Amino acid sequence: MIILTAEAADVYISLIHHPVYNKNGQKITTTVTNLDLHDISRAARTYQVKKYYVVNRVKSQRDLVRRMRDYWTSDHGSDYNPSRHEAFQVLDIVESFEEVLKDIENEAGERPITVTTSAQEHEEGDSLSFARLRSRLKEDSRPYLLLFGTGWGLTEEIISGCDFLLEPVEGPGDFNHLSVRTAAAIIMDRLLGERWWK
Repeated sequence: MIILTAEAADVYISLIHHPVYNKNGQKITTTVTNLDLHDISRAARTYQVKKYYVVNRVKSQRDLVRRMRDYWTSDHGSDYNPSRHEAFQVLDIVESFEEVLKDIENEAGERPITVTTSAQEHEEGDSLSFARLRSRLKEDSRPYLLLFGTGWGLTEEIISGCDFLLEPVEGPGDFNHLSVRTAAAIIMDRLLGERWWK
């Protein structure tokens, strides 16, 4: 099992609500969903992710996330559901992707290696397999940031601006329309989970 130590990379994740595409290929801002906050926070805590950033440029959306986080990280939230209290400790809400990069750089002392995810094949960026990125995370001491997109995926400007593009999660058939929280959990397990194969 990979344990994140001083010798291994600190891993951060970010759920981007802007800029993303809608089904017509237009750039939009998506709304926050309760399930994405809860489920991705729990997966992030399980796989020892350093911090889970929710990025949304709409102030009312950020305020909503803060209220939810503040409740579950309060003493009352801790008494009611200690596991959820612990999971929400890793969640932060920010206005922009640039703010995520700045926060990690301030905390880690250097800019993170950025890895974007997509359900689609892209020409932009250097593609990494799960096996290769898993090895890099174990061997590299630099911070890494995994980006997940909402809506119909991250825009090309985000993808092309990142250091690497992770290969898509694929099943045995041709259907490929996972929810972002499902894809995020699969990706965290493949990269940070216990090595179950020989």
